[in-house]
Amino acid sequence: MTTRSTRHAAAGDCAGKKTRPKWPELLAEFSVLVCIVIVPLSGCRTESALYETELIPYSSVQLREGDTVTISFPGSPNLNATQQIRRDGKIVLQLVGEVTAAGRTPAELEKELLKLYEGQIVLKQVSVSVQSSSYPVFVSGSVIHAGKIMVDRPLSALEAIMEAGGFDPAKANMRGVVVLRNEQGQLKHYVLNLKRVLEGKSSRILYLRPFDIVYVPERAF
Repeated sequence: MTTRSTRHAAAGDCAGKKTRPKWPELLAEFSVLVCIVIVPLSGCRTESALYETELIPYSSVQLREGDTVTISFPGSPNLNATQQIRRDGKIVLQLVGEVTAAGRTPAELEKELLKLYEGQIVLKQVSVSVQSSSYPVFVSGSVIHAGKIMVDRPLSALEAIMEAGGFDPAKANMRGVVVLRNEQGQLKHYVLNLKRVLEGKSSRILYLRPFDIVYVPERAF
């Protein structure tokens, strides 16, 4: 009677196991690869959380050269002034002379002015408001007219896309719009689901800052 070697049988079984495809593992690896390679084109990225200061126009935007600001002293109207920030980032005010305005937010400039005018004004109040500000933002990707937009008012990411002609209806992935922002040498990424905004399911609108880049990716499928 012919007997089969258990050693050979075991070896054959192992060989069979090695060549048998592991579809769940392969599918998982493929999903990870899709997220890594075509993240901007797919729904693998989740919407970024936004802080309150990023949802309010100009609340945290730093003043820049060329901006026109109005400075009001409620208790001393004779000190009121409206000036354009010079190329060196400064403005000139009565009693205190040159003051650096560029690089500060309106709130920070208010605090600085209160220190400079301490003892010279009776009512400890000062207000700094931006009258005009012009700066560039950039829109690229699946929009009708990609390019640079000069901004002279508070502008949200959605409004910037509309200024660029709107979404490309055949390609745009409105669920994964990316805003790139250089903040003190650090590159920040914001992922926005603007489809929810357009459908009225969300009111969280990111306001842009100077030199922000808005990128509208293509749909993956």
